[in-house]
Amino acid sequence: MADHEEHLMVQEDAEAQRDLEAQAIRGLSNAYLLMRDEIGKVIIGQSEVVDEILISLFSRGHCLLVGVPGLAKTLLVSTIAKILHLSFRRIQFTPDLMPSDITGTDVLQDDPETGHRSFQFMQGPLFTNVLLADEINRTPPKTQAALL
Repeated sequence: MADHEEHLMVQEDAEAQRDLEAQAIRGLSNAYLLMRDEIGKVIIGQSEVVDEILISLFSRGHCLLVGVPGLAKTLLVSTIAKILHLSFRRIQFTPDLMPSDITGTDVLQDDPETGHRSFQFMQGPLFTNVLLADEINRTPPKTQAALL
């Protein structure tokens, strides 16, 4: 008898889990449609790119956008960040960019009242929710490594 009751409890747990998963999928589907509509108010005619970026976002991945200048890549990414109320930063990579330019650095601060000196970490643009790294291939490998 105990085996039968245990089997029923496992079956009920599995059904409850399926219901939760179905509800999460419906919620994700609704969020996808709402986000696509909001992005469509700003970005016109790039539905495939928008779909692929949203897939990347929902799967907690990264995305590589490749294209000639003027295709609204920066506008697209900043629009997504704005819709989700996330912080957004853009880094323009150059040959002379140093790792500390993106990660941040310690700065020596003087306290005029006490005369005490201490280091304070100043965060670089890497500390954001959404980061657009533009022209990564232009920067030295050590700076690319700092990004990764």
